[in-house]
Amino acid sequence: MKELILEMEDYAQEKNVPIIEKKSIAFIMKYIKDNNVKNILEIGSAIGYSAILMASANKEAFVTTIERDEERYMECLKNVKKCGLDKRINVVLQDALDVNLREEIKYDLIFIDAAKGQYTKFFEKYKYFLKDTGAIITDNLKFHGYVGKKDEIESKNLKSLVEKIENYIDFLKDNEEFDTKFYDIGDGLSVSTWKNEK
Repeated sequence: MKELILEMEDYAQEKNVPIIEKKSIAFIMKYIKDNNVKNILEIGSAIGYSAILMASANKEAFVTTIERDEERYMECLKNVKKCGLDKRINVVLQDALDVNLREEIKYDLIFIDAAKGQYTKFFEKYKYFLKDTGAIITDNLKFHGYVGKKDEIESKNLKSLVEKIENYIDFLKDNEEFDTKFYDIGDGLSVSTWKNEK
């Protein structure tokens, strides 16, 4: 397993595939252990790095992970099989905004780590599948240090993306249904839980 994880880290670096930072995944794995998280939904599989580590954090955990890029999806399937977790990780090839889940499915943890400009849409779509005691964790809220410094950015596309992440952070802060804690870990994480009224 350790060897495969190192291989995946090398592959990601070589092919320029964004994978979660080590401190961030360590935080999430601890969260899974501490809260006995068993049913996980991940938006954005990439090559399966975080799905594999999340599944390994609790032997009873089952992960459904959604990826829209076919090449990454195939790589993810291969890695999941290699480490013998194909019974506990279900990889779905589809755009997460087009996926239709059965209403009765509920997750202990929803992890958002896909297209940054769609974070609010992902949150709004999938919150209905979160258990009353569950949490939505979002990665990359600092976005390589650009968040909060958009006036210094020259690229229009990058500026627009950073603006969307900043809007998402405001959306979380002002949300009447969820309490959100922000963590200065890795590339910035948030943990959102239902407010007590639920």
